Amino acid sequence: MSEPKRIASRDNATFKMLRAMAAEPRRHGRTLVDGIHLVTTCLARGVRVAQLLASESGLRHPEIAAVLRDASGIECLVLRDGLFREISGVLTPTGVAAVIEIPAAPEGEIAGDALLLDAVQDAGNVGAILRTAAAAGVRNVLLGPGCAGAWTPRVLRAGQGAHFALAIREQADLAGTLAAGRASAVATVAHGGTNLYEVDLGGPIYWLVGNEGAGLSASLAAAANLRVTIPLADGAESLNVAAATAICLFEARRQRAGRTSTR
Repeated sequence: MSEPKRIASRDNATFKMLRAMAAEPRRHGRTLVDGIHLVTTCLARGVRVAQLLASESGLRHPEIAAVLRDASGIECLVLRDGLFREISGVLTPTGVAAVIEIPAAPEGEIAGDALLLDAVQDAGNVGAILRTAAAAGVRNVLLGPGCAGAWTPRVLRAGQGAHFALAIREQADLAGTLAAGRASAVATVAHGGTNLYEVDLGGPIYWLVGNEGAGLSASLAAAANLRVTIPLADGAESLNVAAATAICLFEARRQRAGRTSTR
């Protein structure tokens, strides 16, 4: 690591640029990943890191110091603790972050399963869903208009590195994807659908997941080949969207694993 540059003032031009980027990553083509786990994941996966950032107190942390020392050829900036906290958006940040290039959206046809999100607005939910998709082996995730930005710092923190194992498409034409007819479209609905556990989920499947409050738009729900509902205990009204998505994806994974083991 080269000698780090130090930033001590909110009037610093580089600080202003970093703050603007963290607020609107897509506009700048770059985003901020915060924390030791995400930074080391980026470095290990060969993600293009434009800059490494450390707080003054973080610089004294042995693990952070080792990360910075081993990251040869990458510019390092050291910020006063208050400035670092302002950029990271976390009350108690670990003290290390990285500025990365936002990967280009994949092109071409979607092969296999896909997860289609319709106006899922909460950053924590979007990040948790991305993490679940990666764990369930569903590589393709399409975010329609109205979804929280996949590459915002909050979604990245919630995703815990899942982004780098996925093919993510933002502002996607969900209706157009369904019309292409590459897979069976399964709409997840809170009530009135077929019991999830009675459906053959052999795939490939395009899973349709809707907004936290309103659910799926009527047009997308109507375009699906099948609607499924997760049976709940008496008196329970609904599940958190991230939890419901996890149940659906892993039920499909369970069914497929069972078929493989019987061959």
